Amino acid sequence: MQGLKALALETFCKTNNFTFTRFDYSGHGSSDGEFTDGDIGTWLSDTLCVFDHVTPQKAIVIGSSMGAWIATLLAQQRTNKLAGLITIAAAPDFTEKLLLPALSTQQRNQILRGETIDLASDYDDGSPYPISAHLIEQSRAHCVLNDQINLPTPVRLLHGTNDQDVPYSLSIELMQAIQSDDVQLTLIKDADHRLSSDADIHTITTTLQSLLDNK
Repeated sequence: MQGLKALALETFCKTNNFTFTRFDYSGHGSSDGEFTDGDIGTWLSDTLCVFDHVTPQKAIVIGSSMGAWIATLLAQQRTNKLAGLITIAAAPDFTEKLLLPALSTQQRNQILRGETIDLASDYDDGSPYPISAHLIEQSRAHCVLNDQINLPTPVRLLHGTNDQDVPYSLSIELMQAIQSDDVQLTLIKDADHRLSSDADIHTITTTLQSLLDNK
């Protein structure tokens, strides 16, 4: 919730007199809990709790990377309160699509033994990501790319073509899975996974403004 995109979106909404909420999942950022105790289902529950508590009317939901996977799940479960969905560098089903295929045989065996492995990270303070069998196994039940995603609202997907962490092909798969009368994918040439440059943030806020104009 302290990331550049979240703060920029909050500033944009305050400036334009729209309400805005940002939060950290349990085990992330400012929230209590251990990352290794969570999974996609746990963090979806966090998201639904916040959404139901602060959203009396229809809202536009925005999610980045893993958050885009969770935002998509939220959108499926709260269609009656959804005014739009924006995904940024979406990583739906990343545990199956990206994580497992990248593990070495040794790492896979460690996971099978119930051990937690540390994967290198280039973000924040550089601390490694602890990956547990629990995360992989429990998140499997929440994969979204193996079926149609029926959403009655506009959907906008943004992804950089130079994303070294999550290939933009995942956003293409997500777009193809979503059944909606209004779905648009924007590929941003040479942009990376963060999508946090001034130009990238301008693209994000412009996308949000276009949905707000039609809300």
